[in-house]
Amino acid sequence: MPKALRAGLRTYWTTFGSGPRAALAIHCSLAHAGSWAGLAGRLGHRLTLTAFDLPGHGESGPWQDGMGEVQARSVAVAAELAAEAARGAGPVDVLGHSFGATVALRLAVEHPGLVRSLVLIEPVFFAVAFADDPGARARYAAQMAEYTRAWAAGDRAGAARAFIEVWGDGRPWDDLPRLHRAALARGIHLIDAAGPALLEDAGGLLAPGVLQAVDCPVLLIGGSTSPAITEAINEGLAARLGDAERSVIVGAGHMAPVTHPRQVASEVLRFLDRS
Repeated sequence: MPKALRAGLRTYWTTFGSGPRAALAIHCSLAHAGSWAGLAGRLGHRLTLTAFDLPGHGESGPWQDGMGEVQARSVAVAAELAAEAARGAGPVDVLGHSFGATVALRLAVEHPGLVRSLVLIEPVFFAVAFADDPGARARYAAQMAEYTRAWAAGDRAGAARAFIEVWGDGRPWDDLPRLHRAALARGIHLIDAAGPALLEDAGGLLAPGVLQAVDCPVLLIGGSTSPAITEAINEGLAARLGDAERSVIVGAGHMAPVTHPRQVASEVLRFLDRS
């Protein structure tokens, strides 16, 4: 599959489906484009979906200190690929999961002409919850305390274990394949790199009027068993976005598009029918 420079970064991407609508898919942190396979298989009759490995992930080039703000660089890559996926035929549907959903949202803010609709699955834009509830930051910090301790101590495996216990697919760390655990530990620095955008709103999306100006249809999807802060985030985004609807996948956690692709696909297809 293609691998070339996009927005100055070595980027890998692949394509799923052959539907009439062009789409772009942006995966979560510590994953890769292939994580969309289960969902894309149920959407391929409607979408031709370009999925790429975010900077530092999968087969894309590594992410290192000094390369800038990772969400901003990811948006730049997404913008180039969205323009190519459209093939000059107009804007594309954009699906994002977790950190990828925050990239998708910022793409719609900074490049509105590229985005036909947004599907944001479990967007981890924590700054929204912090802005709406002064106590949310402390509760989030308490939930992530073990991750923070391990990361500060330079314990990459311990930090990855603690992160996955909160944001994984429900499997215990020791049940994950050894090579998978090693890959998570190698990439755990990407969680810290995303902090300025997710925790402090480095992209300025919460500035007055910014999200309110997003005029494309938006579907916000959450899992019923996800960390409580994700509900607050989706509630806050729905209140700020002009044309947003919400859906909850019963029994799903944060990794809903991977663990519950059939249910997520059903919600996406319903949304596409109206957008």
